[in-house]
Amino acid sequence: MAAAFLLCPRLALPLRRGSRLLVCCSASASSSDAAGGVGFQGKVGFLGLGIMGAPMASNLIKAGYDVTVWNRTKSKCDPLLSLGAKFESSPAGVASSCDVTFAMLADPESAAEVACGTNGAAEGMALGKGYVDVSTVDDATSKLIGKHITSTGASFLEAPVSSSKKPAEDGLLIFLTAGDESLYKRVAPLLDVMGKSRFYLGDVGNGATMKLVVNMVMGSMMVSFAEGLLLSEKVGLDPNTVVEVISQGAINAPMLSLKGPSMVKAAYPTVFPLKHQQKDLRLALALAESVSQSIPTAAAANELYKVAKSLGLADHDFSAVIEALKAKVHSSQQYRLFVQLA
Repeated sequence: MAAAFLLCPRLALPLRRGSRLLVCCSASASSSDAAGGVGFQGKVGFLGLGIMGAPMASNLIKAGYDVTVWNRTKSKCDPLLSLGAKFESSPAGVASSCDVTFAMLADPESAAEVACGTNGAAEGMALGKGYVDVSTVDDATSKLIGKHITSTGASFLEAPVSSSKKPAEDGLLIFLTAGDESLYKRVAPLLDVMGKSRFYLGDVGNGATMKLVVNMVMGSMMVSFAEGLLLSEKVGLDPNTVVEVISQGAINAPMLSLKGPSMVKAAYPTVFPLKHQQKDLRLALALAESVSQSIPTAAAANELYKVAKSLGLADHDFSAVIEALKAKVHSSQQYRLFVQLA
C-alpha cells in the first residue's frame, strides 16, 4: 500500500511503497506534541536503566513527567529516585501503575523476558495502557513481545533508537517506531523530550529491521576506518592527520571524527559497547539470511568483533575492534617468524 511520506510540520513529500512512513523532526526537547500541541497526560514507566535507559528516563523526569522505574540491579535506580522518580519491584508493578511503559534492554532475550516472563510487564498491562520497547532486537522478538502485550488489550509500539550515550544524555536520539499508530501519536511528546526526530515505519518489525540495517552499516564502517588508521601508520603516515583529512572530505561522519583521536591513542571509553555492536551484526546477518541477501562485508566485520570479544573487549566501546586487527597483524608476524626459524 502506497502512502505519503510526511515531514513535520506537515509537508507532503513523494510517495513511497510499503508501510506508511511519517517523519517528525523536533528542533528542541519539548513536552508538547509537535502536531497537536498537547502534552502527554499520565504516568510513565521505564524499565532498564543502563547506558541508554538511565539518561532517557532522567530527561523525562527533568521535563516534569511522573516516572516510575525498575532495573534488575536496584542501585541503578538510585540516581533517578533522587531526581523524583518512583520505584516498583517488578516490570509488572511498573506497567500496572503506569499509563505507558518504556523498556530499554540489552538484547532480545532480556527484552522478551522483561516483557513476557514471570512478573513481566505484560502481567501489568490492560486495556488503555501502552508498551513502548526502545530496545534493539530482531523483528521476530519484537513481534513476540507485541503479541503478548496486545493480548492483554494494551497497545504496543516498537521504537529502537539510533544514536548512543551522549545523544541520549542530550535528548537527541532518533526513534525508529512501528506498530500502533495511535500509541505513536500519544507518546510523541515523550519521544520529543528524549529525541530530535522520530520515524513511524508502519507494521511491527519494521522499526527493528531499520535499526539493524543502520547498525550493520555503522559496524562495518568502523572496521574499515580502523583498517585505514592501521594502514596509514604502517606506511608512515600520521593517523591523526588521516582523521583530520577524513573529517573535511566527502566521507566525513561525526562518528569517525569523535572516535578517531581516541583510537589513535588506543583508548576506548564506552559509548556503545562492543558486545552490543556484535549482537546487532549477528542479528543483521540472520535477517539477511532470511531473505537470501548476501552481506559479505558485514559478515567479515562480525568476525572481527567476535575476535575483539575474545580479547576481553566486550564491554569497551565498539571502536576497540581495531585491537582485533592489531592482534591479527601480530599473529601473522609471529607465524612468519616461526616459518623463518623452522
